[in-house]
Amino acid sequence: MDKRSEPKNGDRVSTVDLREVAAGCGGSRRLTGYLAEPAGPGPHAGVVVLHEAFGLDEVSRRHVERVASFGYLALAPDLFSDGGARRCLIGTMRALASGRGRAYGDIEACRQWLLQQPGCTGKIGVIGFCLGGGFVLMTLASGFDVAAPNYGAVPAKLTETAARACPVVASYGGRDRSLRGAAAKLAAILDQAGVPHDVKEYPAAGHSFLNDAPNGPRPLRPLGALVHAGPEPASAADAWRRIEAFFARYLA
Repeated sequence: MDKRSEPKNGDRVSTVDLREVAAGCGGSRRLTGYLAEPAGPGPHAGVVVLHEAFGLDEVSRRHVERVASFGYLALAPDLFSDGGARRCLIGTMRALASGRGRAYGDIEACRQWLLQQPGCTGKIGVIGFCLGGGFVLMTLASGFDVAAPNYGAVPAKLTETAARACPVVASYGGRDRSLRGAAAKLAAILDQAGVPHDVKEYPAAGHSFLNDAPNGPRPLRPLGALVHAGPEPASAADAWRRIEAFFARYLA
């Protein structure tokens, strides 16, 4: 049963039980999601929001609420529903690398759940961050109408599937050493495949620059600062503006 809470910034938020839909998609047995609904009248397009490696934390929930503020039904699956981050992270990372696993069932379950809602237009986008950005790049040809991978690793198999990909708006940090050259690589693949795209690298930003606050275990946060990971407000503001405009074009 869904658990609704008080509106935030005019939007309604709730915890959604996705177990029944996930069972038909090969997803997590105890899958739940965080839903934010726009305040204005519908119907609305839907957006699946994929969290980063630290899980569906408060920073990730605020990403969901921001997407809802753009006028979309925004739903984030908890990819660690079947045991928490400690038990699920390695398996989820393996799924990302292999292209197989429960995480893909969880993503599809969210897409299907949104399509089943009477207040949904039938248009569905997907946005992800870090780990979630990687999953977005792995699912560009999986029925979504538009995608926003943010600092996601570019999979080798993308060259094989790019011709079927939906339009892409992607953002990377120029100070993110773990993804050096990823923006240029992704843009080149999408150019070659003729996929509409807006890929941008921000020189002042590092990994996780779209976050509005530091997150993850506190002992690891100084390490994040050393590798330039964390909020970069000016770059984030521009990236969110591009995402909102690009989604409006393809989810209208």
